Amino acid sequence: MVQEAVAAAAASDITLKRNIKKVSNSQSGIPIYHFNYKDEKYGKGRFEGAMAQDLLKLKPDAVIKGDHLMVDYSKIDVNFRRVK
Repeated sequence: MVQEAVAAAAASDITLKRNIKKVSNSQSGIPIYHFNYKDEKYGKGRFEGAMAQDLLKLKPDAVIKGDHLMVDYSKIDVNFRRVK
């Protein structure tokens, strides 16, 4: 059950990420990035996903606000995944 929650929403605040590289756009125009988390408690390795700050302008209903911004990936056409 916890794994599903992680897949649906992920810490996507730009302030939590480093080594950020834009790799493409989704069909709806959302920028897609590869990045590492500054703090590995959010995940170890390289990931692909969206930036919450982009979505505040493009799809604000997909952003979850808290201590850090998160993205509800079930509301956008971008997948959050680990990459090599």
